[in-house]
Amino acid sequence: MTETPENRRPLKTRSKAWAGALAASLGKARISPDIISLFSIVFAVIGAGLLLISGLEERGGLRAALLIGAAVCVQLRLLANMLDGMVAVEHGLGSSAGPIWNELPDRIADALFLVGAGYAAWGLGMTAGSWLGWTAALLAVLTAYVRELGRGLGFPADFAGPMAKPHRMFALTVTCLVSAVEPLWQGQGQVLMIGLVVIALGTVWTLIRRTRTLALRLEAERTEQERAK
Repeated sequence: MTETPENRRPLKTRSKAWAGALAASLGKARISPDIISLFSIVFAVIGAGLLLISGLEERGGLRAALLIGAAVCVQLRLLANMLDGMVAVEHGLGSSAGPIWNELPDRIADALFLVGAGYAAWGLGMTAGSWLGWTAALLAVLTAYVRELGRGLGFPADFAGPMAKPHRMFALTVTCLVSAVEPLWQGQGQVLMIGLVVIALGTVWTLIRRTRTLALRLEAERTEQERAK
């Protein structure tokens, strides 16, 4: 994994003592950052499975447990995403294939969680849930594409929100936790639908914002080149 300060996602959690200690332990054990990145997919597979099963579960208590488990998996995925970079950059264990492992697992994990949430809502009777989950997943991939397109054109990575990856996963975590208590008012997937709508709309805004920023950067570069002639 190769990250430079301008291309590294700003995370306040990275400066926490516990995060540094955990990364140091992994670095001391010579755990490959690529393996840590792989675990983000493992957590996403488990989380998506819990979401899918929750949509088929009629017993409120068990459905709540499944949704809470999915929320935990979302956070474990984010933890893996943070630690892989810390171990690679701060402990010098990055590999030549690191950039692939830094991006590809993220796209897979995003899709698994969002599509899983969509089908969970569908299983509870929200027929639009499946396509809404796929829509949110597609939009998430597009925001990453615009960011990487900008990097490919020589600009710093644009991590602007309001619904970048950490924000999407925070929103999904809250959605799962609130949905876990939905049986108290006889809810049947409405919270999941609302959460996915918020994520999708926020991601559209993020996509527009990043695209506009990239267009402005390209225009500024072109203007500068013309002045230099």
